[in-house]
Amino acid sequence: MRYCMDIHEFVTAMEQVAPPELAEEYDAGRIGLIVEGRSDLGTVCCALDATQRVVEAAVAAGADMLVVHHTPLWNPVTAVRGPTARLLRSLLSSGMNLYVMHTNFDHAEGGVNDVLAARLGLQRTERMAAGLVGDCTLNAKEIARRLPGGGIRIYGEVSTIRRLAVVGGSGFDPDLIQEAAHLGADAFLSAELKHSVARASPIPCLEATHYALEAPAMEVLASRMGWHYIPDPPHVVVVP
Repeated sequence: MRYCMDIHEFVTAMEQVAPPELAEEYDAGRIGLIVEGRSDLGTVCCALDATQRVVEAAVAAGADMLVVHHTPLWNPVTAVRGPTARLLRSLLSSGMNLYVMHTNFDHAEGGVNDVLAARLGLQRTERMAAGLVGDCTLNAKEIARRLPGGGIRIYGEVSTIRRLAVVGGSGFDPDLIQEAAHLGADAFLSAELKHSVARASPIPCLEATHYALEAPAMEVLASRMGWHYIPDPPHVVVVP
């Protein structure tokens, strides 16, 4: 679908989808219009990460706007060289805009955690400080099969999962796990689990990849908005 919209209208529309005030404090300056390009928008692409491959694919598609979940500029830029220079060169030379929806999209209705819960068929969901807890009818193998990229690691003994907590991204925070347990969760699904957190957890931890938990929401968003979605899964091999 081609748009006929200027950049200001687009930003206003995106802030309705994922209001900036929902973002965590550490996202200050890291969400919204990160790279400014041409003001008139016709073609929009969407991906989880603004990797070099994604940016080049968006350029090839003639995109005026690339919407991603993760900014490629996490830290203040004091020198432009190497991979950062290459990425910015591709963006700036094409005149393409880059828009980031991060933790504001995690917390938004219809955002990362809502899509993840829906993908896993969770019912009677309750919101946590970050993430959701809901009734679950899937076992661990079925949960893994519903996530892109395949495979989860399980810490602790899992039998029947009646209620599952889900947090997109790196959500294995001890306070969140305790909150989930108080809400009746039998297991906690997130990414990037630390050894010390796993050993202290009162409930089993199911560890997926960051990509598997968050990419589905960007794909759903692209479908909903009529954008072109660019998949870019990391190459991950589990050696038994």
